Amino acid sequence: MQALRILQVAAEATPYAKAGGLADVIGGLSAELAAQGHDVRVVVPNYVELLPDNLRLHPVGDEHVVEIAGSSITFSFVRAEASPGEPLPYFVHCPDFFGTGGIYSSGEEEAQRFLLLCRAALQLCHDVEWAPQILHCHDWHTGLSPTLIRFDTRYSRLFATTSSVLTIHNIGYQGIFQRRVVAEAGLGQVAESLHGDVKPDDVNFLRTAIRHADAMTTVSPTHAQEIRTEQYGMGLQDDLNRRAHRLTGILNGADYRLWDPVHDQMIPARFGPGRLTGKATCRHELLRELQLDAPANVPVLGMVSRLVDHKGIDLAALVLPEFLEDNRLACVILGDGDSELVAALREIQTRFPQRCGFVAGYDEALAHRIIAGSDLLAVPSRYEPCGLTQMYALRYGTVPVVRATGGLADTITHFDPDTGQGNGAVFLDADPGGLRWALNTSAGWFQDRGDWVRLQANGMAADFSWRRQAPLYLRLYQRLLDGVRH
Repeated sequence: MQALRILQVAAEATPYAKAGGLADVIGGLSAELAAQGHDVRVVVPNYVELLPDNLRLHPVGDEHVVEIAGSSITFSFVRAEASPGEPLPYFVHCPDFFGTGGIYSSGEEEAQRFLLLCRAALQLCHDVEWAPQILHCHDWHTGLSPTLIRFDTRYSRLFATTSSVLTIHNIGYQGIFQRRVVAEAGLGQVAESLHGDVKPDDVNFLRTAIRHADAMTTVSPTHAQEIRTEQYGMGLQDDLNRRAHRLTGILNGADYRLWDPVHDQMIPARFGPGRLTGKATCRHELLRELQLDAPANVPVLGMVSRLVDHKGIDLAALVLPEFLEDNRLACVILGDGDSELVAALREIQTRFPQRCGFVAGYDEALAHRIIAGSDLLAVPSRYEPCGLTQMYALRYGTVPVVRATGGLADTITHFDPDTGQGNGAVFLDADPGGLRWALNTSAGWFQDRGDWVRLQANGMAADFSWRRQAPLYLRLYQRLLDGVRH
């Protein structure tokens, strides 16, 4: 395949700024596409307080001034150094919007920040005189990009032959704001093209992208079918069904450069298939770090998750106490989110201080230590577009306990001790009974050394690398460039 010019635009990307799995996907996919010889540029905001301290940045082009909601906003670009075969990262430098705080905010400021990102990414291409063949945008934050290259005459010439791809990572977040916010961001021409939303004065950034992108993907084949239904479509199922010929499901890849116990420097000991002594060390050190007590015959259950309802955290909060009370497992939980769920997990930790460790917030290194040191990893989601933690768990010999939805259903198959096939525990119903059954079942496997060793080996042999998944995106890109839009 001839080398392609690919622009990736997103709100976050590893290793520069991360709030969740989206960043891992952008970092991993971009790195693999570049490694395969393609000219990949990545554009994310310059979150000044979040970028690595050792990152050397170089100015690119001139400053630009735009009027947003009656204020003059100045932005410019900086880029990081990249070696041959690596994606070239650019950052939108705008202290007014991205200089302080975290990656996400709320309200109209949120709309203004990401409208600027969409517009700035296209301006960058003008400044460096580089026309991408593929504009790949991710989630609602960059959802106006396909609309801009179609309806804004400032960009129509440079992007005349550019095909746009939208990846929906989480359809539950859509970016719904008043339409005037678009006009007040200097995009009145585009605002006039946005019609037919639920409320005439609103604009839904994700719906707009679904209607205007040349192709759409979501992050697992099963979820591509789910989001076309009323149960999972979050109000966008009709739009998706009208353009179903442009929608495909491509499973996310795991970035084994960062997530592999053979060379992971964030864990206490390295290990790999056939030599699991290091995993026992990781378990011991994890329990010591969090001051927990779990005998060798009791599995340690890990959870690394945003604490929101759709992740099934409430189910875990209901079920875990009975397992902790009977000393059938110990648990370690890392995450932040809904205050009621945080309070529920703190209460469990207070009740069982020697068997339950809970850390509110997100700590990348601790996430690695939990996945490496746990025996089981629970992902009891009501819906899960793809999920990455279950893929990471497999690599670390940690057995996933998941509900059969989205990418969880595409990556985890229920273990059958009679045949030795399968790589985890899978339950069907998103209720306490389903999770209880799966935890009991997996705890039973843990007591049988032969079953457990086979189960770990199955998981560690799985390959969900970007080396396998990136070619699926390349095929989609090539079909678009060949003029095949479905």
